[in-house]
Amino acid sequence: MITPYEQNFGADYQRSMVNLGQAMRQIIKHFGVDRLYGVGGDFAANLIAALDQDGLAVEPSSNEMHAGFCACAQAEMDGIGFCLTTYTVGSLPCVTAAALAKTEGLPVVFISGAPGEDEVHQSGIHHMVQPSNSWRAEYDAALHAFAAIGIRAERLQGDRSRGQPNISAFRFFELVKHAWLHREPVFIEVPRNLVFALTQPLSLPALDHLQGPELVFAGLEAVLGTIVSRLQQAQAPLVYFGVQVRRNPELTQLMHAFCHRFQIPYVSDWFAKGGVDETDPLCLGTYNGAFSDPATRGYIESQADYVLDLGSSIIPQDTASAFHTGTHFIADFANRTVVKSTVPREAELIRILQGLLAADLPTYTCALPVRQPPVLEASAKFDFHVLVDVINQVQEQQGFGTVFVPEVGNSFFASFGLRPRATQTGINWLANPWYAAMGTSLPYARVVAETVRRKAMSDRTVVITGDGGFHFQLNELIHFQKQGLPVTIVYMRNDIFHLGKSGDGPIYHCSTGQFDVLQLVRAYGGDGKRCATIGEFADYYSHCLAENTGIRLIEVPCQQEPQYQCREIALLNLYIQSRNGNPEAQKQWQERVSRVR
Repeated sequence: MITPYEQNFGADYQRSMVNLGQAMRQIIKHFGVDRLYGVGGDFAANLIAALDQDGLAVEPSSNEMHAGFCACAQAEMDGIGFCLTTYTVGSLPCVTAAALAKTEGLPVVFISGAPGEDEVHQSGIHHMVQPSNSWRAEYDAALHAFAAIGIRAERLQGDRSRGQPNISAFRFFELVKHAWLHREPVFIEVPRNLVFALTQPLSLPALDHLQGPELVFAGLEAVLGTIVSRLQQAQAPLVYFGVQVRRNPELTQLMHAFCHRFQIPYVSDWFAKGGVDETDPLCLGTYNGAFSDPATRGYIESQADYVLDLGSSIIPQDTASAFHTGTHFIADFANRTVVKSTVPREAELIRILQGLLAADLPTYTCALPVRQPPVLEASAKFDFHVLVDVINQVQEQQGFGTVFVPEVGNSFFASFGLRPRATQTGINWLANPWYAAMGTSLPYARVVAETVRRKAMSDRTVVITGDGGFHFQLNELIHFQKQGLPVTIVYMRNDIFHLGKSGDGPIYHCSTGQFDVLQLVRAYGGDGKRCATIGEFADYYSHCLAENTGIRLIEVPCQQEPQYQCREIALLNLYIQSRNGNPEAQKQWQERVSRVR
């Protein structure tokens, strides 16, 4: 029987056609991905059948939001992430993860099964977001929801003319390409009757050809000349880099080579942490005004005479600019050149750094701060005030890298004091902005552990979490157990939501003293230990990372007294209380600000 396609375009064209599911599988693998994260459902059944084969796996998650978080972590580790769910009841819970991806500039493709085009009419479908007595049938609730947070959202379409195959595969490729090029999420609904329908065949271009023509912006040589001139006049230059560098491995390598060639120290903003070896003598860690390490802050604010700002935030954000406290010195530094990318994949920043590497510049001899390691007594109490100091010292004795995954809350802010070394994955600290979403650390850690195993690397995965954040997501441990993934969880326990706590109401109490977290972890096939002193923690933490098998949890009893809080947490809680109108906190904050300015 001759099909309309063969009749219209001939037998050779007919033989070249593939169904949409095959094309989607080809496109996903073309971007270097071998797995999707998702939760099944009736409208996604055809997609699962089509995608879960030929070297591509659809991995389960404990819920749709966690599937989205795993895809966000996949974008961090692999350059792009994919999430698969069913229509509305599956896709709408992913809006939180989509907002996270939008906030952090992560290329995540959210794929949702949808009703077949022949099912869309005046009847309600049980997945639709509408009451049974509605006057209208609303099929686009998820499309509207994802579009409302500023991302491209599209439902693929089938044939519209006899003998003319649909362009659904092409539209899928265009949307995935958009996510990859522009580092932002997209949402795609796929009607279930299209999955096995024939579509136009594609010839996919290599990834390095996706950016299109050469740069259309002029003036790069002038910018480069200005930077070189100012560097030639400087005695103590500094490179301050942001998330555009952090997200681009090629750009990170160029920056590192440039700084080492001319011996220029470099420091990141808070959003860019995790992309460089912070044990490098030229690395000053992270900078964020009053919340910065005192040694780092002292050098930047009293020694640096020129700042090259590479790829920091286009729009000022409170988290990365000392929460608008007026203490972010670099933001108002007079002798500064700010270069932010405006094209896909930061092509102009790459061109500028390539030019700087070939420039005629001196080798600088900057007097960088010398950090004296703190004296830690093995019998002293272990709490947030010494958390990073102990881990930093233990790390010096380890022959492997560690990817730290802090959870939103106190653990996140305390972790900025970590000085993680280089890892084989290229990432050593992985988290989302503290205001984005609680409950991401275990999905992130799962993807890190999967990546380390798949690529036969030696890196370890360490989650640092409070009890509140842990309870948001502990059901994800079932996948660590099923897959036998190694992870070490540092569980800082005080049974409350402490960050920003402004009262004693029930809403701040996230747990109870009767909860036995070690028994819970053993139910997941893991093991753990309660460590109250520095010595106990250092010994068991070292043992867990050396053994590197299964789930290991270290329970740390924490106290709220000021002497047990790290500097970042104490400052932040004081600042939050002052912004909430607490008169005593406002007075104390002004005293602190006046001392550090």
